Amino acid sequence: MTTQASPGPVAVITGASSGIGEATARELTAAGYRVALLARRTGRLDALAAELGDGALPIQADVTRRDDLEAAAGRVKSELGGTDVLVNNAGVMLLGAFGPDRHSDYRNMVDVNLLGAITATEVFLDQLRDGGGDLVNMSSVAGRTARPGDAVYAATKWGLIGFSECMRQELLPDVRVTVVEPGYVATDLPTHITDDEARRSTEELYSHVTATPGDVARVIAFVLAQPRHLSVNEVVVRPSDQRH
Repeated sequence: MTTQASPGPVAVITGASSGIGEATARELTAAGYRVALLARRTGRLDALAAELGDGALPIQADVTRRDDLEAAAGRVKSELGGTDVLVNNAGVMLLGAFGPDRHSDYRNMVDVNLLGAITATEVFLDQLRDGGGDLVNMSSVAGRTARPGDAVYAATKWGLIGFSECMRQELLPDVRVTVVEPGYVATDLPTHITDDEARRSTEELYSHVTATPGDVARVIAFVLAQPRHLSVNEVVVRPSDQRH
């Protein structure tokens, strides 16, 4: 008599339509995970889900809208059985000199990068606790080293590191918490910058970046593959030629 293998664990990934989120979805699918793909851009989500196969569930969701996240959590529970891993990856990087004319950029970064991760964690927390799970928060080296033009972006990433450490202590041993802090990674983040000078300089910098979203995705897969008695709490990953 042949026994049927149980379905793989479930990873929920925010910001899954591009960059590190998309690469993480591919990497975890290859590792046997079923993936819930959360993002605002449905066309890209649907194409990725079709590529990954039956274990991929595309869900249109904006992390700044609690109702969207609650609806997503309900679908993950009913259609996939619950959440084993939450990867808080959604983020925006709107760099530029600090000033009163950029208030909407600042609010956007706080809402997406910090409050979005906090709200997603809150909404999915009960599912993560069922049987033990993993919370992975995507910060940045900007959460360790602040520079001119990074003020509010750095503030959100510093905040996410602090949030992650508090969650690590509050949730152990039921949920392992990891914060990943990438340096320069070749993604489309610079294209979203509204300040023309900052966008041009950042795009020029990123045109020489060697690290890829897949590199970071492999780090995430490595963290999740560790035995349950071991928790990798903080990972800083840079291109080998990045100084700061």
